[in-house]
Amino acid sequence: MLRWTDVLTFAKYSNPEPPRRVQKTEAEWAALLTAAQFRVLRHKATESPYRNAYCRSYEPGRYQCAGCGSVLFDAATKYHAISGWPSFTQPAARSAIRYCFDDSHHMQRVEALCNVCGGHLGHVFPDGPAPSGLRYCINSESLVRVAFEESGNSSI
Repeated sequence: MLRWTDVLTFAKYSNPEPPRRVQKTEAEWAALLTAAQFRVLRHKATESPYRNAYCRSYEPGRYQCAGCGSVLFDAATKYHAISGWPSFTQPAARSAIRYCFDDSHHMQRVEALCNVCGGHLGHVFPDGPAPSGLRYCINSESLVRVAFEESGNSSI
């Protein structure tokens, strides 16, 4: 289980090695993604709170990167954080997320990116529920929920 100290260590020193890498040109990303997904994943935009696809969705399954299909989160780690965005306590795998410090908008935060394609997902904060204490606050536009039946496996 990842803890806040792990996240800070990854952001400061070195992130886990991804299982693979996906690289595309801006034109290729623009052709692949919807306009909203492109703004969030490639240009670090933030969607409106509460008016997004997965804020109040709690169906079982996996949440995959909308850019490259990498499994990022399991629905079992999703919880209602009252933030207006989907919130998770843990990534699906230690190597699923890349972390970096983000001081944009006069705030100090830790940005969460897909470790495979580098797409912006959202941010991670140390104010989540026990036992990890983590809150991955993620844009719905960066995710695609896949039911376990569709993915062919009920375990991560």
